[in-house]
Amino acid sequence: MATEPRIEPLAPAAPAPSRLRYRRWASYTALLTVRMKELLREPEVIFWAFAFPLLLAIGLGIAFRQAPVEHVPVAVAAGPGSAHVAAALGGGRFQVSVLPAAQALDRFRLGAFDLVIVPANGGVTYRFDLARPESLLARSLADDALQAAAGRRNPLPAASRPFSEPGARYIDFLIPGLLGMNLMNSGMWLGFALVEMRQRKLLKRLVATPMRRADFLLALGSSRLLLMLLEVFLLLACGVWLFRMRVMGSWGAILILGVIGAIGFSAMGLLASARAEKIESASGIINLVTMPMWVFSGVFFSYERFPHAVLPLIRALPLTALNDALRAVILQGAPLASQGWQMLIVALWGGLAFLLALKWFRWT
Repeated sequence: MATEPRIEPLAPAAPAPSRLRYRRWASYTALLTVRMKELLREPEVIFWAFAFPLLLAIGLGIAFRQAPVEHVPVAVAAGPGSAHVAAALGGGRFQVSVLPAAQALDRFRLGAFDLVIVPANGGVTYRFDLARPESLLARSLADDALQAAAGRRNPLPAASRPFSEPGARYIDFLIPGLLGMNLMNSGMWLGFALVEMRQRKLLKRLVATPMRRADFLLALGSSRLLLMLLEVFLLLACGVWLFRMRVMGSWGAILILGVIGAIGFSAMGLLASARAEKIESASGIINLVTMPMWVFSGVFFSYERFPHAVLPLIRALPLTALNDALRAVILQGAPLASQGWQMLIVALWGGLAFLLALKWFRWT
C-alpha cells in the first residue's frame, strides 16, 4: 500500500539583520518616550533638575558678589580704654559695638561679629578666628586703623586696586562647579527612579517583554541626557545674564563635556541601584558615592587646599576631572582637545560603571 508523502512544516524564516536592528531601536525609542513622559509628570523632578541649581547659583552669587564691604562688625570689650578704641574705629567702615567681654565673645561665636577687641594695659588684644577669612580681614583692618590713630607712619606708599573683573570672581569659579555637581546629581538620582520601578513591580512586568537589558538601561540614561541639554543652557544663561559671567570657550565644547559627564554619572547611578531593593539602600549607596566628591572635587572651593599627598587621588575622581575641564573651557577658553585626559577619566568611570551595572542588574 502506497503511503502519502509526508509534508514537513516550513521553519519560519529568520528576520533580516536590518529588521532586527529596526526592532531594537524601535524598542529603545518607545522606552525613552515613556520615560520622558514619566519625568514630565513628576513636578519634583523638574524642580530638582532645573529650579534648584538655578536658585542655588543665584543665592550663592548674591551672597558672594563682588560688592564693596560697607561695614565690618567689630565688638569692643567694655572696660578701661574701650571708649578710645571705639572712637578710633568709628566714622569709617567699622560697625563698632561696646559690650561686656563675655557677651561680645558669645556673639562672636554665633557669627554676629568678625572681631573682638579687648583693651588692656594701654594696648589691645584681638580675638579672631583663623578659619574665617572675614575675621582675618577684620583683624588686619582694625589694626591698621588703630595703629594709624596712634601716630604710626607708613614709610612705603601703597595703594589698593580690587580685582573684580568678570572671570576672576568667586561666582565665575562657582558656576562651572555647580554645573558639574548638577550633572552628577542628575545622573546619580537616576538610581532612585530605577529602585522605585523595582518596588512598584514595574521591572517584573518589563522582564516578560522581548526587550534587551541594555536597551532598557540606555533608555533610562538617555532621558537624563536630554534633560541635561536644558540644564547646561539655563545655568550658564543665569550666570551670563545675572552676574555678567564671560563664557570664553566654545559652547559646543561645553555641550560635549556636559554630554560626557551626564552619560558617565548616569551609568554610575545605574550601578548604584542595580541590585538595591529599597529606596533607603539606594540612598545610602548614592550618598556614599557623591558626598566625597561634593567635598573634595572643588565645587565650592579649590581642591588645591588639600594636602599635596592626596591631590592625585582627588584628580582621579570623575567630578574633579569634569569640573577642571568645564572651568578650563568656560573661564580660560581652552580648546576641547586640551581636555582629553579629563574626558578620559570621566569616560572610564562611566564605561566601567555601565558594564558592571549591565552585569549585576536584576529585575526583581
